[in-house]
Amino acid sequence: MSTLIKILIAFFLPPISVLMTNGFGLQFLLNILLCILFVLPGSLHALYLLLRDR
Repeated sequence: MSTLIKILIAFFLPPISVLMTNGFGLQFLLNILLCILFVLPGSLHALYLLLRDR
């Protein structure tokens, strides 16, 4: 998948992005919690996980 598409998914649908990159686990649950509190921390967390793997 294109990097640009992955970044857009991480920004608009953070839990889906984390699920695609890391699978179901602690990072996924943490991202859902961050998205429930506010969307921006969830998006930043998803972007961090996405770009960390590069």
